Amino acid sequence: MERNHPHVGVGVMILTEEKVLLGQRKGPHGAGEYAFPGVHLEYGESFAACAQRETREESGLEITNIRFQFVANIMYYAPRHYVHIGLIADWKRGTPAVLEPEASATWAWYEVDHAMRGA
Repeated sequence: MERNHPHVGVGVMILTEEKVLLGQRKGPHGAGEYAFPGVHLEYGESFAACAQRETREESGLEITNIRFQFVANIMYYAPRHYVHIGLIADWKRGTPAVLEPEASATWAWYEVDHAMRGA
């Protein structure tokens, strides 16, 4: 990865019945932390299409009602630098499964109150 410019990451908070989907990350970016599905934005891809694609590829879930949540300039994982686009979506169908074991150890639904305190 080149380190002379920021990369664009898209993450999506998926909600269903007062629960939120979180996965435990693997790899060099946030290993061991709990996070929402997400990935690098591909050239020519919309934020919503990226969220749908990555959610399906990582967890097998389908999402709907995708909307903007926030944008952040992340330099916490230096030398990696990300512009992060945060989205919110509603669960449409599917059961969470680890489909990219090199990226995530688990996927599970957590009570929103529990997730806000840390998984």
